[in-house]
Amino acid sequence: MSKSGASGAGGSRDANNPASQPPAVPEFGPLLGVDYGEKRIGIAISNEEQTISLPLENYSRRTLELDAEWLRQLAVGYGVRGLVVGLPVHQSGDEGGKAREARRFGEWAHTVTKLPVSWWDERYSSAAADALLDLQDLSKKKRKARRDKLAAQVFLQSFLDSDDRTAAPLSFR
Repeated sequence: MSKSGASGAGGSRDANNPASQPPAVPEFGPLLGVDYGEKRIGIAISNEEQTISLPLENYSRRTLELDAEWLRQLAVGYGVRGLVVGLPVHQSGDEGGKAREARRFGEWAHTVTKLPVSWWDERYSSAAADALLDLQDLSKKKRKARRDKLAAQVFLQSFLDSDDRTAAPLSFR
């Protein structure tokens, strides 16, 4: 998938017109990897050179107002330049309901933070996080507490490692 991966954040934007899309995340400066969930959000962060991602935190969602304040403070506090939201697509590459929810969340996050947003295929990121957690002797509670931020780290690192910064973005569905 494209590193520019469906940048944008307005439901009313014309998905087939790249000029109507906000800019993709910049190629320098910290990025947040955002593993969207209805109850929890996993967060990873990149270094300024965008070569390494690290798990940062899991956030338990509360209200839209509190969630917005948390995300704004996180972005400002870390000097974040863009958001990479995990897009849960099916094996076939098609988008279903969860992908639409993640896109709506990314659009909301853009509105709240005014940061550019790209989406990235997050298939297998939770399985990769589980594999990493299997290597550690952790209780079920501790595994659950780390899984989402590790999944965010996995797909953010995939995004950072991608050489394809010029391909056409994913379309809105």
